[in-house]
Amino acid sequence: MTKVDIISGFLGAGKTTLIKKLIAEAFKGQQLVLIENEFGEIGIDGGFLKEAGINITEMNSGCICCSLVGDFGVALKEVVDKYHPDRIIIEPTGVGKLSDIAKAVKNIDESVGLEINALVTVVDGTKAKMYMKNFGEFFNNQIENAGTIVISRSQNMDQEKLDELIAQLRVHNAESEIITTNWDSISGEQILNVMEKSNTLKDMIANLEAEPDSEHHHHHHHHGEEGEHEHHHHDHDEEEHEHHHHDHDEEEHEHHHHDHDEEEHEHHHHDHDEHGHHHHHHHGHDADEVFQSWGVETAHKFSKSDIKAVLETLKEGESYGIVLRAKGYVQDSESDKWIHFDLTPGEYEIREGSAESTGRLCVIGSGIKEDKLKELFNV
Repeated sequence: MTKVDIISGFLGAGKTTLIKKLIAEAFKGQQLVLIENEFGEIGIDGGFLKEAGINITEMNSGCICCSLVGDFGVALKEVVDKYHPDRIIIEPTGVGKLSDIAKAVKNIDESVGLEINALVTVVDGTKAKMYMKNFGEFFNNQIENAGTIVISRSQNMDQEKLDELIAQLRVHNAESEIITTNWDSISGEQILNVMEKSNTLKDMIANLEAEPDSEHHHHHHHHGEEGEHEHHHHDHDEEEHEHHHHDHDEEEHEHHHHDHDEEEHEHHHHDHDEHGHHHHHHHGHDADEVFQSWGVETAHKFSKSDIKAVLETLKEGESYGIVLRAKGYVQDSESDKWIHFDLTPGEYEIREGSAESTGRLCVIGSGIKEDKLKELFNV
């Protein structure tokens, strides 16, 4: 099967820059075809792509999502027959509706062997508010249909404006992954992981919960409700921290999803607070223990002293619940570096670490007081 990545975004949002970064850092060794639609748009730098051994199919005759839907299928079939690519990147016009382009790919005969891998929208953080106001239908369609939203120029925004943007994006799409970090700080591979839904907040929590802990043995099952994503799942039962993964394709998509068994007493949900933070809660009740996890994705920056104060508080008392584990990474407010932290009962570690696609905080224990944790971390 050939993976199809559709990378949309308004004119000037940075689609071309993102595609170049992915080609240089994430797609090495893959046979790639880039289909670009030059509907009033300056095409990608042909010289750069030819040097990288990439074949360009330029579609100059109009907008693929409307007048070219019929021909588009023929063109894609020709591309597959001629080049047998591992991956096709479609860079639609800046005013194309992402839902129409995805539909055009889905409508192509299955025998061609295409599967939509990632639906990505690049949003210029500094212009998003104006675009929402002036181009609502097209702009919002790109947001609503994206599995991943990549914010460009986030480094040029102050914290309040970034929080406001994330909250606005969440109104239109509560479940997509959002990359908030300046692209120069993270690798193309990290961006691809987010696009393909691997290494998510849910994965991080599941890995933490599965860590061996001789004093706390817990049997628990997860269940997830991520049907809105229509991406692709890991099923796993967890027994005594052992993972058994089963992958299965769901429809044409190959994104990563967690699908989990449901036990009575358990619920699992995502929500977004007024700042647009992406929260993940998991509550599991067992005969001998109540075990919970709280996780949040945040674009907030913290100083080392902020994190130290939070961890000292969590280490000392039980006013936030019995905390067995806290882990996370956030951008340092005093530099461009990132702070990684790790807490186990009675001790913690704070260190400088690699940049991530957005900040994450996770706390696991029993009787966890989520509202108090939000206050403590100021998220």
